[in-house]
Amino acid sequence: MKKIGIMGGTFNPIHLGHLMLAENAYDFCKLDEVWFIPSADPPHKADQTVLAYHHRSRMTELAIEGIPYFVKSDFEAQRHERSYTAETLRLLHETYPDVEFYFIMGADSLFQIETWYAPEKVMAQAVLLVAVRDHHSLEEMRKQIDYLTEKYHACIKLMRMPGIDLSSNFIRQRTANHETIRFFVTEQVRDYIIKNNLYKGDEAQDEIQH
Repeated sequence: MKKIGIMGGTFNPIHLGHLMLAENAYDFCKLDEVWFIPSADPPHKADQTVLAYHHRSRMTELAIEGIPYFVKSDFEAQRHERSYTAETLRLLHETYPDVEFYFIMGADSLFQIETWYAPEKVMAQAVLLVAVRDHHSLEEMRKQIDYLTEKYHACIKLMRMPGIDLSSNFIRQRTANHETIRFFVTEQVRDYIIKNNLYKGDEAQDEIQH
């Protein structure tokens, strides 16, 4: 059975932290591919300004260009509906019944997952692959895993990776302040942001994919 990692997010913009997380997941679980699925209509952004999908999608393509096992997918954009992880996973299973999906997330999301839409469906439809960062102790993480495993019969794997304090909000703010973003995003993404004069207005919100 093919093993596919799912990297979901607003990717507003995609940055090197996203790529590091995906690369670690690919190596840790010996995945066949990692699919980057930009959110088309993220429900947690309903009251915020989010850059148009075509910009976020194109930057994702540019960021992973040349990496054969990284794939950009327009799966959520094709649905024309709110981007709930539970629904995306359900439709992915219908479309690709012979694939085992690994949902890649940061440690913070493991503690927030019960606030997501239909968390029981998320945990029933994918292995949760969680990056362990320094600000969460292994004891905390294991307690949360035991709790979610018992309550939802979740399958959760912990993945060690170096901490990197980087967010899309940080990059947008630096861009708005005319500060360099070199080495925070790929050169292709940086050039795209500059060429298209992005993030010069009100887009200064952070994102978490739910």
